[in-house]
Amino acid sequence: MPDLNADMTRRRFLRAIAAAGGGVALSGATPVPAAVPSDITFAKLPRWRGFNLLEKFNHEWPAAFRESDFQWISEFGFDFVRLPMSYRCWIDNGDWRTFNESALKEIDKAVELGRKYAIHTCINFHRAPGYCVNPPKESASLWDSAEALEVCASHWKTFAKRYQGQPNSQVSFNLLNEPPDVPEENYYKVVERLVEAIRGEDPRRLIIADGRRWGTIPCLSLANLKVAQAARGYEPMRISHHKAAWIPGSDQWPEPTWPLKIGDNDVWDQDRLFRDRIKPWKELEAKGSGIMVGECGAHNQTPHEVALKWMDANLELWKDAGWGFALWNFRGSFGIVDSERKDVRYEDFRGHKLDREFLTLLGKY
Repeated sequence: MPDLNADMTRRRFLRAIAAAGGGVALSGATPVPAAVPSDITFAKLPRWRGFNLLEKFNHEWPAAFRESDFQWISEFGFDFVRLPMSYRCWIDNGDWRTFNESALKEIDKAVELGRKYAIHTCINFHRAPGYCVNPPKESASLWDSAEALEVCASHWKTFAKRYQGQPNSQVSFNLLNEPPDVPEENYYKVVERLVEAIRGEDPRRLIIADGRRWGTIPCLSLANLKVAQAARGYEPMRISHHKAAWIPGSDQWPEPTWPLKIGDNDVWDQDRLFRDRIKPWKELEAKGSGIMVGECGAHNQTPHEVALKWMDANLELWKDAGWGFALWNFRGSFGIVDSERKDVRYEDFRGHKLDREFLTLLGKY
């Protein structure tokens, strides 16, 4: 049974922040369609809801974005896609200074599909020149190599020029996926240079920076750069990444529950999510930076019932906070289509396996 007193405390806190000008519309708000004519600024993001599309996530198996994904996402009632991409998908012969026009046109096509289906498209460098959260490491580090920083800036400059003048309701830029645990001044320096490169071509482009420490901690100093920020929805990892092959030791974690108790005193429940994953970001929002959750979800080895209960707790908090979200992913092990879970009764949907129960839960929020 939920703690009703704690629930009221959360809601009073969020409404007080909003009343002071630091928040956006709360739980009764209607999501803003991607195709609204008025432009969008960093200080107040719409409550976008959608998915990450992974066609250019890994340069070893790049693919064209699928029109059917955009069509279905729109049909299901969502209005946002994030494109986490490796820059190696659009360079020639491994030369990070040379661009492949045909690959860039495939990204153009995704933006056009977003416009066609009234879906906002957020372009993200998942692997940027000089940094990626996933192996292999880049040969030069964005955090201490002037060359890597300038090359990364040139890539963003190219995208800024390419989409110059397109409204923020249709296109935004998410600079770097999940920066590591570097000092805040180091992160600020990198973001400042990338923002400068973008605004040199397109001064009004909406820019979103992930929070520090892999997107988990808001970076208050970035408010000076007039950028929005993106959080993550993966805590606790013992739920979201249970038996994930890329997380060492996750196969040894006990089967998770929700709420989750780790040891004698470490408890994760909705109150803990609120304290640790909502309140710190509301402090940033009060400084005038819009917030969204750029990635969230649970791997298909987490029991489906647990994953849904945990997601329900998160979704309720994000809706009360007025924040949008993008599930990782649409098709795949975290998604609602072809997730290959063993404990789901799938619905046949145009030749694919649809997790209708999960889709219904997302649609509630």
